[in-house]
Amino acid sequence: MEGHSEMGLIGESFDTSNLLGRMRDDEYESRSGSDNFDGGSGDDQDGGDDQPQKKKKKYHRHTPQQIQELEAFFKECPHPDEKQRTDLSKRLGLENKQVKFWFQNRRTQMKTQMERHENMILKQENDKLRAENSVMKEALANPICNSCGGPAIPGQISLEEHQTRIENARLKDELNRICALANKFLGRPLSSMASPMPLPASNSCLELAIGRNGIAGPSNFGMSLPMGLDVGDGVLGSSPMMANMSSRSPMGMMGNDVQMERTMLLDLALSAMDELVKMTQADSPLWIKSSDGRNEVLNHEEYARMCSPYIGPKPAGYVTEATRGTGVVLANGLALVETLMDVDRWLEMFASIVASAATLDVISSGTGGTRSGALQVMLAEIQLLSPLVPARQLSFLRFCKQHAEGVWAVVDVSLDIARNAANLHPLVSCRRLPSGCVIQDMPNGFSKITWVEHSQYDESVIHQLCRPLVSSGIGFGAHRWIATLLRQCECLAILMSTPGTSDDPTVMNQAGRRSMLKLAQRMAEYFCSGICASSARKWDILPIGNLGDDMRIMARKNGDDPNEAPGIVLSASTSVWMPVSRQKVFDFLRSGQFRGEWDMLSNGGPMQEMIRIPKGQEDGNCVSILTANSTDSNVQYLQESWTDASGSMVVYSPINMQSLNVVMSCGDSSFVALRPSGFAILPDGHPVNSDGSDGGGSCLLTVGLQMLQNGNQTSKFTVESVETVHNLISCTIQKIKDALGVA
Repeated sequence: MEGHSEMGLIGESFDTSNLLGRMRDDEYESRSGSDNFDGGSGDDQDGGDDQPQKKKKKYHRHTPQQIQELEAFFKECPHPDEKQRTDLSKRLGLENKQVKFWFQNRRTQMKTQMERHENMILKQENDKLRAENSVMKEALANPICNSCGGPAIPGQISLEEHQTRIENARLKDELNRICALANKFLGRPLSSMASPMPLPASNSCLELAIGRNGIAGPSNFGMSLPMGLDVGDGVLGSSPMMANMSSRSPMGMMGNDVQMERTMLLDLALSAMDELVKMTQADSPLWIKSSDGRNEVLNHEEYARMCSPYIGPKPAGYVTEATRGTGVVLANGLALVETLMDVDRWLEMFASIVASAATLDVISSGTGGTRSGALQVMLAEIQLLSPLVPARQLSFLRFCKQHAEGVWAVVDVSLDIARNAANLHPLVSCRRLPSGCVIQDMPNGFSKITWVEHSQYDESVIHQLCRPLVSSGIGFGAHRWIATLLRQCECLAILMSTPGTSDDPTVMNQAGRRSMLKLAQRMAEYFCSGICASSARKWDILPIGNLGDDMRIMARKNGDDPNEAPGIVLSASTSVWMPVSRQKVFDFLRSGQFRGEWDMLSNGGPMQEMIRIPKGQEDGNCVSILTANSTDSNVQYLQESWTDASGSMVVYSPINMQSLNVVMSCGDSSFVALRPSGFAILPDGHPVNSDGSDGGGSCLLTVGLQMLQNGNQTSKFTVESVETVHNLISCTIQKIKDALGVA
């Protein structure tokens, strides 16, 4: 139980509702500690026949409201002290003993459920070992020759036939090399071995894993990949990663080819892990001080001498980016490892960086019941909150290894490196060299993280305005990942803490805070998708004709998502340089007092903060509800704002009072329609302080706006709609500049 409570800092690692669904509905569990006798526990209720002179105690069943309150408190504190029990008994109208015995019974029930769950896992492991044993016995009974692929038992084939098979295997290898060479010139895969029967295009592993529209879905993740071969060690055979990353048709692979692919990927993962460990060492000669002494830069000569032979020549037109950073976060190492290896938790933790992600194949789930040795193939889109920087589409291996007690490392490396691909697919503009983090446990539940980001990317696809931001390592570098992790862990720690009693009307209870934060998380996700045009949502980029600026306008037709109103959604975004410090712009935009100076919906007046949910120690890291002071206006905004060393963001969406009341009372927030707009304030890549930070006088301001054209799903966007959203963004930027005194 202690281990699970620690991992709760990162995410819910023990789903009680799912576990209860698998338990037997017997009398003991159905009681769930909610039924009791007045003034005593279950032990006090025996002996009725032996002691007839004693009066039989009255049976008492708790009310649903009492059970709900007790269950909610149990989730936060399973072992209440005497003062907490007394407060609960007074609030619920129960005796102190009743509360005490309820918690005893509930802990006993939880322990029983845990034991049954562990027994079920052990039974599954036992069945898995039995299956592996059977496959290994079968493999020993039918050995295969590594040279020719034929039977390895002597005497079953003639010498002449054996020589023929060896020659056949040699010719197949030669054909594979020719196909790989042709692939470089043709720019598409060329099959070296024809499939025995024609296969439809929908059978590709890429489509099975992430869907035809490129959007990952839970139903797709569970599909069995065509090349998933049980090799007897509890892991799947290596599936083809992507059609554009393979030099031959995956469907035409034979067993030996699959094993060769698996071996190649394992060698790549081990080599990448060794390189990451070298690059994270404090005294590593791979890093030297920059000319101004502010930052660390990679020693490329030393890197070429010490590191992996897998890395081929840098693609033409690509530049190298390498950064390293350290930080101490409020989370234990096991919880952080679980977050990095679980794609859903990883996506939620780094929502402002990772636009979309999917696990294509799990080659190994780890050894000894831990994540050590886990190896998986993943797809991801890494974003920078500006329409002038395209999202980086990556296909990579993720490998986890425990190096010592309390020391873990997780490394990523692009799949194309395994094939020494000098010429990447036209849609890929970045490849990820060995990058990741080393996590070391510290006392009191903290962890020290050393993060390395190393990549090669096509600089020509990045707008001139944002090139300094990216080339400096601020845009996609290690410090951005660490800053985001620090902020998110701090938010989770605050969320897990129990709020004290307060007379402040803006303070919400625990359940209401969770519901509101969940809604704000969905709002921020919608906003980011409208900025970066990732595959998380299907946008069509519209031609804006002679408007003549760097604004990007997109549209999508909404009708399938029940959480949104049907119709056509227009999204407009652009980035501009501001000769004002990032902190000053952030404080101005998040403040309700200055809202009327740039927001036309506020009727030119200030707005008041009705509700505030803190998400960190920084004053601006919060989710809040803003309302207009004017009696003529009935506008409420749901707003989320945050800032850290990597940047700042302010996102808001109109929300009606009826929906707000439902969310605050812990109702379902998924039905609330959101139309987010907001700002991302980023460093401009030109450090001005001695420590290299952007505390001086300039930043990049990204403005994003989403607008529902109308409720008719079949309608099309009009030129007037495009001009309206374009003018609205331009007017907002001008108002901000005027208010901040920018010429």
